[in-house]
Amino acid sequence: MRQAPTIERLYLDFDGFFASVMQQAMPHLRGKPVGVIPFDTSAAHTTVVIACSKEAKAAGCGNVMRVPDAKALCPELILVTQRPDLFRRAHNALLNEIACEIPVETVKSIDELSCILDKTTIAQPEALAQRIKDRIRRNIGEQITCSIGFAANRLLAKIACKIDKPNGVTIWHPTNMPAPLLPLPLDVVPGIGKRMEERLRNAGITTMEALWNTQPKHLRALWGNVNGERMWYALHGYDLFALPTSRGMFGHGRVLPPGWRDATKAEEISRLLLTKAARRMRRDGYFARKLWLWLDIRDSAWFGIGELPSVKDDHACLDGLKRLWLRARTEIAPRSEIIRVGVTLAELSAANERQLDLLLNDDADRQKCELITDTVDNLNRKFGKRVVTLGPWTPPPGGYAGGKIAYNRIPSAEDFW
Repeated sequence: MRQAPTIERLYLDFDGFFASVMQQAMPHLRGKPVGVIPFDTSAAHTTVVIACSKEAKAAGCGNVMRVPDAKALCPELILVTQRPDLFRRAHNALLNEIACEIPVETVKSIDELSCILDKTTIAQPEALAQRIKDRIRRNIGEQITCSIGFAANRLLAKIACKIDKPNGVTIWHPTNMPAPLLPLPLDVVPGIGKRMEERLRNAGITTMEALWNTQPKHLRALWGNVNGERMWYALHGYDLFALPTSRGMFGHGRVLPPGWRDATKAEEISRLLLTKAARRMRRDGYFARKLWLWLDIRDSAWFGIGELPSVKDDHACLDGLKRLWLRARTEIAPRSEIIRVGVTLAELSAANERQLDLLLNDDADRQKCELITDTVDNLNRKFGKRVVTLGPWTPPPGGYAGGKIAYNRIPSAEDFW
């Protein structure tokens, strides 16, 4: 581990990405306050603004704000339905433009990325930032802007890029640190949310300066793992590489529109969501041994876990879902209003690590079902979307079930089947 002697990382964050992409694609929205909502509905007042434009933010609106609250702050707010397929295409186009100026090291989310600087870009960071901004404006459009931070490592660069938004450039040279960092609130540090901030406060750490001066082993104890200690070293300018991660689960959730909040409709939508999650799992080469079904019910909730014999095929996944719904219907009130439904395939294993249960003599049947599922996937891939489905396919109003707005996952084209 070494302390970086100069700036070595660039972190880029697109400003109001989802709303600005909508404004770029739809000229009539430009210069106006825009709020992006999850799906098209006649009862928009029951949903939330999941992203808003800089004009809406200037009027006091924020992301994940109830539509009535946003409208009270900004009566002129224009509500538009999310377009995840458009966001995906914009993301890919923007990455191509940035890669023409500097290789992209890591895509952190659909609207954030980081790059490693070389000798030339270390010497001229302002020029690099301007070239990136000019290229985006010239080849993509003027509505999509970005804020860029330069620092010794990725964490500091990420914090720096939030300082001068929108469309700003912030450079934190190691020789100037920690002066620009110390006045900031604790919650600007990724990983410090409300609960962690409360834990730090109970330990007498209420300012960035106090956090900076805390011993790394103390932060490790407060976090309960190595991440607290790693954060201390990152804040002090040490060059750290991210720990390797592995896929933990595949899942989808959906808020149900009014009129679709009974158990029958919720089960239909859960079948669709599970089918899409299983497709994603197969594309990435995994098998699942657990299935979760969770229901957000008005004033309550229900959660169930089902066992699966290390499967990837639709037949086994949907059969497991059916068993969970049989349990759910006996345990929730008959006329429960189900607000949200979600499914998750968990306890994953890679294809080369698959372990079948020796007590289950289902290998031949399982292989037959997997062959059928692979054939269905190939037909849908070749001829489009859902030429063949296993059972009913009932999308809810508003579309994009299983292909929703995404911050930490970049949807693929197949997610919109």
